[in-house]
Amino acid sequence: MFDLQGAIQAAASGMRSQSFRMRLVGENIANVDTPGYARKIVSFESEVDSARGGQTVRPGPVVLSQADPVQSYEPGHPLADQLGMITLSNVNALVEIADAREAQRSYQANLSIFDQARDMRRGLLDLLRR
Repeated sequence: MFDLQGAIQAAASGMRSQSFRMRLVGENIANVDTPGYARKIVSFESEVDSARGGQTVRPGPVVLSQADPVQSYEPGHPLADQLGMITLSNVNALVEIADAREAQRSYQANLSIFDQARDMRRGLLDLLRR
């Protein structure tokens, strides 16, 4: 049963991490047209939970993308410089949609593992009660 608890903990940490990732993807998509906005990126870090004997994952630090922002010639824009150029965001909506799908599928996979481990644990407890 100890291994089932570790599987539940690992799946729960994966779901929390992917939820955080989806929040950042949502922020990036919301700011795709915001001039000067830099795309936020998160990577994940593995942790060994010695108290529970399992491995979990957690979001690492959020970093800003170093990709070059798009320059656009719009002399009538209020944020335009002396040459009429404005700096747009470096967010690509297609990349963000792909990241959102990947995070959603990873979340669903972790949820499936969580449900299976919970059902196995419940079945084991039912057997022990007999």
